Amino acid sequence: MDRSDEKRLNDDIAVYFAMVKAGFKRKPKLRPAEQARRLAVEKALQQRRYCDAFALWRTCWRLSCRRHRYCAGDANDCLQRALPRVPRDVQTRARQDILTATPRNIGGPERAARQLMPRDFYEQRRSNVRHHASGGG
Repeated sequence: MDRSDEKRLNDDIAVYFAMVKAGFKRKPKLRPAEQARRLAVEKALQQRRYCDAFALWRTCWRLSCRRHRYCAGDANDCLQRALPRVPRDVQTRARQDILTATPRNIGGPERAARQLMPRDFYEQRRSNVRHHASGGG
């Protein structure tokens, strides 16, 4: 360890202890309703990101999507219809590109939504529907 690394480490420790001394507290956890709202909003945005990453606007029947060159309609419906035609490695690459572009300090609900693969939006719903139909929770 050279001198500059030692000084940086000492500075970091000094900042940490100053924060502790000043009464630094962690941010309070989100209420469940707020967490669910933020997760739902980010999931919708994530579906639109996947539609744009797969360039689904090129084959969309909506003129507005083709004119704007991005998904301007129901991203949920478009993505669900297109998934069987999109190879899994392309899906994985798109997810990795989105995760790479994600800021490190993003919130928990947003991070959870961005980590979903395109098929996760629909497989989860099917399993929940089966669970509720069978009389569970």
